[in-house]
Amino acid sequence: MPEGNVLALADDLLQVGSKPAPAGWRPSVEFDELAGVGEATTQGLVSEPNFDEFLRTAGYDPEVYEVVGNTVRTSKWQQREGGDWLTSYRFTFRIKNAVVDLPLLYSQARKQVKPAKPLTSKKALVVLWSDLQVGKVDVHGGTADLVARCEVMRDRLKAVVKREKPDTVVFADLGDTVENFGNAANLQQLRTNDLSIMQQVDVAITEAWLTLEMLYSVVPNVVVASVGSNHCQWRVSKQAVGRPGVDDWGIFILHQIRRLATVKEYGWRFVVPAAEDESVTLEVHGHKIALAHGHQANRPEGVVGWWRGQQFGSQPAAHADILCTGHFHHLRVQECGAKPDGGSRFWVQAATLDNGSGWFRRTSGESAVPGLVCFVLEQGVDFTGSVLKL
Repeated sequence: MPEGNVLALADDLLQVGSKPAPAGWRPSVEFDELAGVGEATTQGLVSEPNFDEFLRTAGYDPEVYEVVGNTVRTSKWQQREGGDWLTSYRFTFRIKNAVVDLPLLYSQARKQVKPAKPLTSKKALVVLWSDLQVGKVDVHGGTADLVARCEVMRDRLKAVVKREKPDTVVFADLGDTVENFGNAANLQQLRTNDLSIMQQVDVAITEAWLTLEMLYSVVPNVVVASVGSNHCQWRVSKQAVGRPGVDDWGIFILHQIRRLATVKEYGWRFVVPAAEDESVTLEVHGHKIALAHGHQANRPEGVVGWWRGQQFGSQPAAHADILCTGHFHHLRVQECGAKPDGGSRFWVQAATLDNGSGWFRRTSGESAVPGLVCFVLEQGVDFTGSVLKL
């Protein structure tokens, strides 16, 4: 039908009522001749609508056009206090028995594709510093081997930083930084550990500090975060005591690093859980990252369920886009459902940096290869699960 008739109809509809319809509801009729589909919005009505009659009035014969089922949306408002309630209807209609023209369909679909957003310079590198278990002696050696491994990881990490050029780095200590004593295998720890608990903490601080200073030498903004974990818990006779967000060697190590950074006036940002929490969520360039050690679940398969359950108690990880955990010593990336604003949530299970787990290898037949996991987050770009294991 002529374009002028459509506009005239829209103008007539706008005159109905003493006040305009709510924002976003404008009486109109639009039809795409190529696609064979249109959208109509009625004026405010007191009575039940007759869509066929509405289309007929607009010049679209109901014998030729039909309303698409389950597409009707409504908006209600009152003209004035004590006045009639009006309802406006928005619906989609199409040509009946239209023949599908695949070339045309694909042509129209291509027109709907939006160009990709230009890349922004705001980029963060997230480093998952996980499960060093300093002091542990196992299938991959002792402390000397761990120190050498960390030095290799620093070289590889520096190459990633130079390639990606992030403006921010998040150093996420996911726990089990020291092996400790008095855990489940306390007698084995007494026999095999090659460092006292004081020496373990000293080495753990040194390795983290060397890595952070290297990162700060090439990245202007540094965020340091830590969470409580089972090997770092304060334990008495194998039982965890104290507050999880305070009485933990990993949290203690972070505070020593904070003191060093303060003396040097580095201006780093530090993030730890609340005193009674074992997890924390931080935001960087629009991405919400939850950190937890992972021992909250008995098996890797239980981590996503634990994360989902955070919603019910409004826990720290409830609204995160990405969950990062350690504890299970192997790299794993899993898509975990859609975010409200589009994109997907992801769980990133970090690899271990420790000297191996002989007992796990003997009982399961599996063995994890040590490594350092990191990934890049860019402002305005959804994370899609791409990670690096160094």
